[in-house]
Amino acid sequence: MMREKLRSFTFILVAFMLGCNEFMVVGVLSDIAKSYHVPLSTVGFLVTAFAGVYAISTPVITTLTSNWNRYKLLMILMTVFFIGNTLTAMAPSLGWLLFARVITAAVAGTIISLINLLVSIITPMNKRPMVLAWVGAGFSIASVIGVPLGTTIATLLSWHDSFWIISGLTLVVFALLAWLTPRDTPQVKGSIVGQLSLLKDRRVLLGIGITVSVLSLQYTFYTYVRPLITTVMGFSLTSLNWLLLILGVMSIIGNEIAGLVAGHHGVHKLPGIFILMTILSLILGPALENKLTGMLALAALCVVVIVYGTTTQLVFINVAEQEYPQSLALATSLISIFANVGISHGSFTASTTVNYTSLQNLGYVGAVYGVLAIVFAFALRRVYGK
Repeated sequence: MMREKLRSFTFILVAFMLGCNEFMVVGVLSDIAKSYHVPLSTVGFLVTAFAGVYAISTPVITTLTSNWNRYKLLMILMTVFFIGNTLTAMAPSLGWLLFARVITAAVAGTIISLINLLVSIITPMNKRPMVLAWVGAGFSIASVIGVPLGTTIATLLSWHDSFWIISGLTLVVFALLAWLTPRDTPQVKGSIVGQLSLLKDRRVLLGIGITVSVLSLQYTFYTYVRPLITTVMGFSLTSLNWLLLILGVMSIIGNEIAGLVAGHHGVHKLPGIFILMTILSLILGPALENKLTGMLALAALCVVVIVYGTTTQLVFINVAEQEYPQSLALATSLISIFANVGISHGSFTASTTVNYTSLQNLGYVGAVYGVLAIVFAFALRRVYGK
């Protein structure tokens, strides 16, 4: 029992490590821009590029390696991740930094899909929603602890040092995984074409549409959350870390709600959740005119945009288990793949909006993605289970 709990903790720690690597850039964008003497909109491309590579590489690597021993594959990918993150910490130029981010993005999605796959195999069905939710919470915890910590380190020392800490954490996680991960797990092997047959299922396609839409909305505002807090609302840099911490706590609450929703007919609740999300995005602009209302709107958004995840992940896993068992590995990677398609769209939308208009208009643009999420959610509710 203790070993099982430690293994679950390790899986959450993997998500935390990946989340720190991916999201910490958002907290130090301004520092990176100053370091390389480039505009903020230029370094915003780092978020877009990471998400794009993540989305492209994850299905390719996951599909091509689906018949490999999962333990050995996980150890190889963790090694590549360590190399990529360490190169990020060392980066003397923006080009070097971009190259390092590409390396980590290329393997991060397959790592978390392997973790979700192991959870789906090891965990009893009745406990699966909450365990998956807590693995997802690892990313939110990264925003609570990792991103503010990275911002603090960047302020006191250098943004490079933030990534050196992640490299140290990676070594600890590697050792725990080597000890606790099962050496052999059940596998239904199939051809590449057979695995991709999952993507023909209408329920899966609607889940993908939801994932892309929600993350596009989230990163329309979250890519520039730091300047929204400091430049638009006028909070000091001293207050910034505490406010980012609050937003991270809201994300953890969102993950907890996600587990509860997923365990109680979550598909039927998604349309209402997305309607609320879209309304919050629409009122973000006016809310930013006041510090209190602005932070309340951002906090509420950070809760609501997380809730879809566990329900959608379970849709993918359940459909694969029942009808496409050879595609289970691919099914567990779909959230990671298409969340980053959404992140790429959202961050590109944010950068374009900032270039041509003001930060206050980000919420209006993001609401367009919210409307798409509502449409997909109603469609999924109608066809799921049929």
